Amino acid sequence: MKITELKPQAVWTIFDEITQVPRPSKKEEKIRQYLKDWAVKNNVAVKEDEAGNILLSKPATPGYENAPVLTMQAHMDMVCEKNNGVDFNFETDSIKTVVDGEWVCAEGTTLGGDNGIGMAGAMAILVDETIKHGPLEALFTVDEETGLTGAFALKEGFMDGKYLINLDSEDEGEIFVGCAGGVDTVATLSYETESVPEGYHFLKIYVEGLRGGHSGCDIHLGLGNSIKILSRFLMMWMRKNPLYLVSFEGGNLRNAIPREASAVVAVRKEDKEPITIALNMFAAEVASELKGVDDNFKMRWETTDAAEAISTQTAKNLINALNGCIQGVVAMSRDIEGLVETSTNLASVKMPGDNKIVISTSQRSSVESAKHSTAFSLESVFTLAGATVSHSDGYPGWKPNMDSSILKTTVETYEQLFGEKPAIKAIHAGLECGLFLEKYPYLEMVSFGPTIRGVHSPDERLHIPAVANFYKHMVAIIEKVAEEK
Repeated sequence: MKITELKPQAVWTIFDEITQVPRPSKKEEKIRQYLKDWAVKNNVAVKEDEAGNILLSKPATPGYENAPVLTMQAHMDMVCEKNNGVDFNFETDSIKTVVDGEWVCAEGTTLGGDNGIGMAGAMAILVDETIKHGPLEALFTVDEETGLTGAFALKEGFMDGKYLINLDSEDEGEIFVGCAGGVDTVATLSYETESVPEGYHFLKIYVEGLRGGHSGCDIHLGLGNSIKILSRFLMMWMRKNPLYLVSFEGGNLRNAIPREASAVVAVRKEDKEPITIALNMFAAEVASELKGVDDNFKMRWETTDAAEAISTQTAKNLINALNGCIQGVVAMSRDIEGLVETSTNLASVKMPGDNKIVISTSQRSSVESAKHSTAFSLESVFTLAGATVSHSDGYPGWKPNMDSSILKTTVETYEQLFGEKPAIKAIHAGLECGLFLEKYPYLEMVSFGPTIRGVHSPDERLHIPAVANFYKHMVAIIEKVAEEK
């Protein structure tokens, strides 16, 4: 079955079109043009700001002009991750979607349901002539995934909504009213090289098969972090045996738990068999630790060639720092049961050239002081390792407003449609809502969306029945708001 045959057909047809348009973060030119062309084709008003954010708007159904303006909001970029060995260029290729029972996924890559399905839902609303509605807007922001750039750059007066529905949540039946703030920490380590003496054998060690996932939504699951696992093994070996480190790379995006990592090392030729035994024993230990969480984890090595290595002291500093770096949940909320309050993710290690090693981490917290405290802890670790450390400006959290009219409407319509109360939650992830409040302090907001699993990884999949409920709920809210005067 093709996804264009799924119900509601308008939503899935638009989503199919979106999957065919490349839209990596910071490279949204093609999806912006698609949105502008789509608006002209469907007689929908469109405007673009200096940052590249797109606002589509539609006047009220006759008789409902005095209803409050409601803004639907999603981001247009997607996380670009693929499985090892998959030949795919996210800047030119279309996502290959697959219907698998009750789920839609992609062949070997992220699907882009985050947040393409939010875009598709909003666009389907704008062309649905059966809905009675007040003035409607659909705001699509750029570069949410790697910097919230569009939300940061949004200016006062660009949109007119009194209410805003953020469509970037991932659990049907859950209404989100708050989110964590975040800050990124980047450490840059400079190094000299040295020659590897005769009598050494070069190996490339791999960590593979981990699930990965969203560094906010999935951080509490205890998923394996490929960088932590690989640095842990190297630390264990280096404590008792000589080793030269040629390279270390892993991870990709700041908001994804790293799934893969690799290191090129040199060991004495007589240590080739002992390190193989040590690697197999270590991998078995880690597999036992990750049982039921990351069951496809594996480690392996292959022979390779090299000549120069990272200077011995810098290599030790790097491995020590990676081992000392905090990973995962730092604290749980005292106010909301089951909510992660503070966390950190060791996201990537890159060697871009010029004798530099760049380590990226991402900290999140619903408590502003705890967010910065965690970032400063990481700064201490990396500074002791001799690195230069910098922090991003970060982004604010979104404080819940439990008395908002749009929350009341969202809950009431859900109960009427599905006969049960939705869960009201805050989320340990960065939504753009906190930034919107800085420019539009009067906004009343909620966030919800259909069920998506495996977000930010090639395991990403979108639940088909949840998309139908998601759209029904959007329609019900819009018609309820239209009755306000």
